[in-house]
Amino acid sequence: MTKRKGYRGWRWMALWWHHFSLLWSTIDALNRYSIPEELKEGSMVGNLAKDLGLGLSDVFDRKMRLASDAGEQYFSVDVGKGELIVNDRIDREALCGQRDSCVLPLQVVVENPLQSHRIEVEIRDINDNSPSFPSQEINLKIPESVVVGKRFPLENAEDSDVGGNSLKSYSLSKNDYFSLKFKETKNGKAVPELVLEKPLDRENNPLHQLSLKALDGGTPPRSGTCKITVTVLDNNDNFPVFSENEYKISLKENSTTGTFVIKLTATDADDGLNGEVKYLFGSRTPEFVLSTFEINDKSGEMLLRGPLDYETTKSYLIDITAKDKGTPEMEGHCRVQIDIEDINDNAPEIVLTSKPSPVREDAPSGTVVALISARDIDSGNNGKVVLHLPNGFPFTLKPSFSNNYELLTNGPLDREKISLYDIEIKAFDSGSPRLFSSKIIPVSITDVNDNPPVFTQSSYNVYLKENGLPGSILYSVSASDLDSGENAKISYSILDSKVQDVSVSSYVYINSDNGSIYSMHSFDYEKLKVFQIQVQAKDQGSPSLSSNATVHVFIRDQNDNAPAVIYPSSAALGSLSHQRMPRSAKAGHLVTKVTAVDADSGHNAWISYRLAEATDASLFTVNQYTGEVRTKRAVSEQDDSSQRLLVEIKDDGEPAQSTTVTVSILLEDGLHEPILDLRHKLSEPSKKTGRITLYLILSLASVSVLSLVTFLILAVKCIRSSRNGSCCMRRSDCDDYKNPNRNLQIQLNTDGPIKYVEVLGGDMMSQSQSFRSCMSPMSEYSDFTLIKPSSTTDFREVISVLDASLPDSTWTFESQQVSQK
Repeated sequence: MTKRKGYRGWRWMALWWHHFSLLWSTIDALNRYSIPEELKEGSMVGNLAKDLGLGLSDVFDRKMRLASDAGEQYFSVDVGKGELIVNDRIDREALCGQRDSCVLPLQVVVENPLQSHRIEVEIRDINDNSPSFPSQEINLKIPESVVVGKRFPLENAEDSDVGGNSLKSYSLSKNDYFSLKFKETKNGKAVPELVLEKPLDRENNPLHQLSLKALDGGTPPRSGTCKITVTVLDNNDNFPVFSENEYKISLKENSTTGTFVIKLTATDADDGLNGEVKYLFGSRTPEFVLSTFEINDKSGEMLLRGPLDYETTKSYLIDITAKDKGTPEMEGHCRVQIDIEDINDNAPEIVLTSKPSPVREDAPSGTVVALISARDIDSGNNGKVVLHLPNGFPFTLKPSFSNNYELLTNGPLDREKISLYDIEIKAFDSGSPRLFSSKIIPVSITDVNDNPPVFTQSSYNVYLKENGLPGSILYSVSASDLDSGENAKISYSILDSKVQDVSVSSYVYINSDNGSIYSMHSFDYEKLKVFQIQVQAKDQGSPSLSSNATVHVFIRDQNDNAPAVIYPSSAALGSLSHQRMPRSAKAGHLVTKVTAVDADSGHNAWISYRLAEATDASLFTVNQYTGEVRTKRAVSEQDDSSQRLLVEIKDDGEPAQSTTVTVSILLEDGLHEPILDLRHKLSEPSKKTGRITLYLILSLASVSVLSLVTFLILAVKCIRSSRNGSCCMRRSDCDDYKNPNRNLQIQLNTDGPIKYVEVLGGDMMSQSQSFRSCMSPMSEYSDFTLIKPSSTTDFREVISVLDASLPDSTWTFESQQVSQK
């Protein structure tokens, strides 16, 4: 009942696990414990809380429990210690039978949040089962006339344990008449046999008591015993006697199955069972005889069971035994000779005098491939043979002498198209009816190195994130060679080239066996955006052949640079920025402007500004896109004269990078606003203003006239060219108007009065550029700041330029490296 209960529990546990896995996701990490079977109740299996990364408080608070019926039957959770303990007796043989591995999958469930953890408990076998025989006693009855060496098979013992604890050996109790030997069976098991070592004498010892012991390999070993009782029987007086000692008959080789062969008769002078006779083939009759003939054990009639073949066996000598049913059995013997009569029933035979040798694919016509002969064991016209070769093969048959032929090439060979020919040759005899046979001769074509390696692509595009680990794989190129053997073995190498005046081998290396390309160091997008690798695949043929492929490596930008403050200059240099502002400032007054740049590109370089902290947050505001610090309201007398602002500057990368700048503002009485003064000065009439306006009008007119003349010249040229059929009527029709390697992007962002434009462009294979313009409509003058596209740019060099233009007007013009993504 315990084993049956365990089996049902195992089935329920497997079913529960299937449904549970469909409801909740499980954690990939798998904890496995190993325990011996038959552990005492309460024994610890493992510390679940520790192994699952849970605290002791989680065991109770999150209601850690086993969720399967089978798991609850054999195990439970100690909520006080977080341990998995044995809950019931575990019998490995009841759960897993004779399987080598016995593993119980369990599910541990915790709540808040609901999680499922899968664990496994391996049940190890212990030597808790002894070998046992199917029956505790074996009775053998042996006549006293049995010859020495006679074997009597015994029953095998069984052991439910596995591995080293299973059945290992047998032993027989000491006696003078019998010994123990073993016979190997097809399934690998050894069957014990009782062997007679000394003639039996019923009068002296009619009964023999023996003991057979089976031992397992456990420590200590366990055993099982079977009692063997041997009863010695008296002799039977008369033997069965055949009417003849030897019989001789003949059969035609085309006789059908079931044909009557002969009827044998033997008599026994005894009465009753001692006189009843049964017929059978001799104990040493070959298997081919038993498959050809059969005998009726009661009537003695012999029938044909299988086909006959004169050419294979011309005559059969068969020993027949007649046994009576007495105790002990007595035997009589005779011999039957069956001669087979020949008929013309053999097809011709094709014989390979020499095995076909491999042929090089560049072998010339007339090359000998194989030597073939034909024969027929029949005589006369039935033995004359003619060979035929089917059409469509680059081979031919050439008779040499008698029934011998040469198989020759007579056409071009190409191993890459056909590497093996199965040539079916037919042989016909001249008999009536005409018989034939066929033989398939395989001819293999050996390779010549006539094919170079071919890459799966002529060029590869690889997109790689910057800041990767040195030694990481970039890409795996693959080439194949239609040849075989050494001619198809490919080794990969990188051809020498320059990347920024440095050998490409300083950047990457390649596994010569599998074509995997690895980085030698981490890449920095701000320094290197794209480079090429020339990979060569070379075979091992003689001479070797090779081909090349280009790998374009594009470095993708990562947000690895925080924004750098370039204005205010003091903040950029790491100190506090001090600003002054009149107390008479109204709402919207421009106090200062914070300017920062980011060495990254794209979204990673988009910068936003935010007022993180302020002495009085209601007084100031920071524009998100321009960094302008303005007043939100008019300054009052109650406002502190010293204001401290913390401005956070953050990029748009993932994860975002940020930096902060602290601005100290001193409110002063009587301080004039520079912008109002500047506007006053600009409003004063100036003689220079009229003169500049005149110059501007003249320049505009000149440019307009020049543009019109240029357009007319181009139109005339196009009209003339169209007469010759070469004018570009559409943009897509002329290669001069397109460049597939160019990618121009313009991004415009408008928020209030501030304009934001970003232009991306450049060759895919070159250092692309990004230009950003930030403009304030309040500015009367324009100041351009150009930052060279290099990650080593020191932004402090341009602080002086910005100092001259802020806060009255602000123009920043930036150039950054971007990648084509």
